[in-house]
Amino acid sequence: MLFSELRLIEPILKAVESEGYQKPTPIQEKAIPSILKLKDLLGCAQTGTGKTAAFAIPMLQILHMRHLKTAKKAIKALVLTPTRELAIQIQESFNAYGKNLPVKNTVVFGGVGQQPQVDALRRGVDVLVATPGRLLDLMNQGHVNLSEIEIFVLDEADRMLDMGFINDVKKVVGKLPFKRQTLFFSATMPAEIQKLANTILKDPVMVEVTPVSSTAETINQSIYFVDKPDKRKLLKHLLDELKIDHTLIFTRTKHGADRIAKDLAKDGVKAAAIHGDKSQGARQRALTEFKERKLRVLVATDIAARGIDIDDLTYVFNYDLPNVPETYVHRIGRTGRAGANGNAISFVDAEENEYLIDIQKLIKRTIPIIDKHPYPLSWQSMLASKEVQRKPQKESKGSADSTKDKKKKFHKSKR
Repeated sequence: MLFSELRLIEPILKAVESEGYQKPTPIQEKAIPSILKLKDLLGCAQTGTGKTAAFAIPMLQILHMRHLKTAKKAIKALVLTPTRELAIQIQESFNAYGKNLPVKNTVVFGGVGQQPQVDALRRGVDVLVATPGRLLDLMNQGHVNLSEIEIFVLDEADRMLDMGFINDVKKVVGKLPFKRQTLFFSATMPAEIQKLANTILKDPVMVEVTPVSSTAETINQSIYFVDKPDKRKLLKHLLDELKIDHTLIFTRTKHGADRIAKDLAKDGVKAAAIHGDKSQGARQRALTEFKERKLRVLVATDIAARGIDIDDLTYVFNYDLPNVPETYVHRIGRTGRAGANGNAISFVDAEENEYLIDIQKLIKRTIPIIDKHPYPLSWQSMLASKEVQRKPQKESKGSADSTKDKKKKFHKSKR
């Protein structure tokens, strides 16, 4: 199917073509017709499937056709999303697909001064893209009125849950008109998210383009078992050996992200860190430089796992394996996007072995292990880990046999 077969108006078709799009992705092909028919929609899709275009394109057409001859400045559509980076990228998508239309949009998020955002709202917008905290602040101050919202999009619902925003989301939903079109998107569907969907959707069309919590088949995944102190050396080795000139690295902590970026800089690698403690200006500057390939490496915490959309990103590293299995799916979804090939490399130390087991259960596949590298995991480290010590072996056959049993157990978990 081509975009021209989706009954889109000419201004949008021209904008889509100028972006280099010809064929819609599966979620776009399934969602756009239903949204144009004004149906509520429940979309379950992994990152990198073209989800933003799936809702932005039909929303622009609906709003343009419905309000073609009106000049009323009330906000008609709201897109609620968890992070600043994602909010900015969604606004950029509305700008791109709607560049030939008079439909106006703006974005509001925290971490920066609110006055420019307030000024934009006063000038009048049709589509508001927002993060929950700043939106509630502006609503409480009387700068945002949601009483005339016609289309509401809740994006990355499961991420909202992870970040503790669900109560804020419910407050926002409570201010929306009962009569509206609601589009609900989530990469995974835990019980609380399913319950939320049931309360805000009316007879929705279900769009599911991949199994829940699956990883894209186009991503080549691999595991390197390595001692924690050796991860830095292994990272530098792989960057050079694989000739990786552009990669995203995920860490578990903000401090870890800063440390890795500094260590890489000492080794002559242009790198920057991005996380919640960075100012909005610093985060945007790092993202822009990374997109323009002025930076070889961007190091991020999970706050940015779904908010970074980089074209042709062929490598993603899990420097620290996440302790929440779903986070692994979100992280590696930064590569192998929209059918492209990608590579996800994960470092696993002895204490992270349990995380690996949980991840493989979730994605229902065994991730290949790369044994041949200069910094293999030492057995001393493995045997000293809390994971191994949790269930001590009987030593009736001698300490050597006990150690042999532990090695056998560890190998089994690696298979």
